[in-house]
Amino acid sequence: MTFEMGINVLAECIGVIAIAMVPLGELRVAIPLGINLFAMDPFLVYFLSVIGNMIPVVPLLLFLEPVSNWLRRYSLFDRFFNSLFARTRRYDHRMEKYGALGLIPFVAIPLPVTGAWTACAVAFVFGIHFRYAFTSILAGVMVAGVIVTLSCMGVLVLID
Repeated sequence: MTFEMGINVLAECIGVIAIAMVPLGELRVAIPLGINLFAMDPFLVYFLSVIGNMIPVVPLLLFLEPVSNWLRRYSLFDRFFNSLFARTRRYDHRMEKYGALGLIPFVAIPLPVTGAWTACAVAFVFGIHFRYAFTSILAGVMVAGVIVTLSCMGVLVLID
C-alpha cells in the first residue's frame, strides 16, 4: 500500500466516523456511504459508525441538564422547557413501565428522529441516569448498525 492510499483510507475512516456523529444522519447514513460509496469493508464501517454515533452521546448525556438549567435563566427558554416537560409528562406511564430499556428499541429502529441524539434528549427529559441511558443507547445503536449494515449488504431487505 502506498502512502497516498493509506491517507485515502484514513480519510474515509474519519469521514465515516464524522458522518455518524451528525444528528440528522448518524449511522443510518454513515454505513451506506462507507459500504456503497467508499467500498469499505462492512465490518469496519459498522465498527467505525458505532464509535462515531456514540461520541456525542457522552457530552449530551452529561451536559444537557446543566445547559438547560443555565438557559432557564431567560424567560423564553424557561417557558420552552416548562412546555417541553409538561408535554412529555403525558408519557410518564410508559417510561415508568419500560424505563431505560425503552431507549433500546427507540434507537434500534432505523427511522428518522429515532437515533442516539434524540434518545439523549429523551433520557434528559425523563431523568434517566447516565449509566442506564448510555448502556441502552449503545445497545440500540449496535442493533441499528447491524440492521443497516445487513440491509446495505443485501442480506436484509427493508423496503420491498
